[in-house]
Amino acid sequence: MSTLRLTTAGESHGPAEVCVLAGVPAGLALTPAAVDAELARRQRGYGRGGRMAIETDRCRFLSGVRLGVTLGTPIAILVENKDHANWLESMSPEPLADDRERPRPLTVPRPGHADLTGMAKSGHEDMRNVLERASARETVGRVAGGAVCKQLLAELGVTVKGRVTSIGAVNAPAGADPMRPASVDWDAVEASPVGCDDRSASERMCAAIDGARAAGESLGGVVEIWCWGACPGLGGYASSEDRLDGRLLGALGSIPAIKGVEIGHAFANAGLPGSRVHDPIILDAKAGQEAEGLEAVRVVTRAGNNAGGIEGGMSNGLPIVLRAAMKPIPTLTTPLPSVDLESMEAVAAHYERSDVTAVPAARVVAEAMVAYVLACAYLDKFGGDCLRDLIEAVASYEKRLEGRGLWRRS
Repeated sequence: MSTLRLTTAGESHGPAEVCVLAGVPAGLALTPAAVDAELARRQRGYGRGGRMAIETDRCRFLSGVRLGVTLGTPIAILVENKDHANWLESMSPEPLADDRERPRPLTVPRPGHADLTGMAKSGHEDMRNVLERASARETVGRVAGGAVCKQLLAELGVTVKGRVTSIGAVNAPAGADPMRPASVDWDAVEASPVGCDDRSASERMCAAIDGARAAGESLGGVVEIWCWGACPGLGGYASSEDRLDGRLLGALGSIPAIKGVEIGHAFANAGLPGSRVHDPIILDAKAGQEAEGLEAVRVVTRAGNNAGGIEGGMSNGLPIVLRAAMKPIPTLTTPLPSVDLESMEAVAAHYERSDVTAVPAARVVAEAMVAYVLACAYLDKFGGDCLRDLIEAVASYEKRLEGRGLWRRS
């Protein structure tokens, strides 16, 4: 089991979403404002639905933080659901005094949702018992926990950022250099209503969302997550549980509506010969100490980053680049055919308020999950009861790598 553990709880229209993050080292500076900033990013995005007009997500620390510093004990973070005020009886944890007040069960499952399979799994007769937890509202807890992980990674010189590369049929131009995070205009990403750094593509994505809304449709897309500053050797090759690639792929694949994940350009690389895919290992003697009048340090590196920053189940010191494909949201204003499980008659699917697209929000959730997995990998490798000890252990390891010419922090 990993040193760091993230658990969420809560229903979409229940009182709150809750995140419990156990294993965070003592001594990390942490305020609600840092978490709130990530929650606000999740709420933004062109194509979001009416729920975001109701909620203004703000967190409250229930445990694990004192005077702005983590204690090393489990951190519990609560985010209230304002919409719960409209669902008090329907979502009451107590039995209703009069059965006549009980809400009519939802018995028409929506294609593409967890409704039908969840009812089969749990034996429920009211699919609200499924959809409340299966809702993407659950990702509020993930983003809250990921915000803490981002703070921890920042102390180790590691950055995690994401961007949207496509929505529907609109694709942003290729051209970012996977060796250089600065080849992406991250300020433009944050300024874009859809999280895309290309202005023309961003405008066309917004137009596509408008068209889908008018047609009663929904749109999916692709998000791209970058991580840089991570040292080589995170993860492992000895067992399937150790492999960083498997952990990252699984974490991104666990996000609601994500149906495909790749490291680097994995799907495109699958159609190429090996000589065009694998990154040659070379010596780089250009950077380092010449500016100080000292002899340049020769460092082993790679000629490219087709591997997406991971080789043999471990980080290799280059930027980690991942992509996740999100399917169109299955809740449509023009519902698809379904079956009423009570009458067993063909009907139109139940409609629950939804977004036209949630790809911009998925970018923020994906950042949170990547940050969580990388924070786990650091703590698993270096230990982490105390932040100061963790920083010193990482610095000692990086100094050893630099001394052998195996890596140099750029």
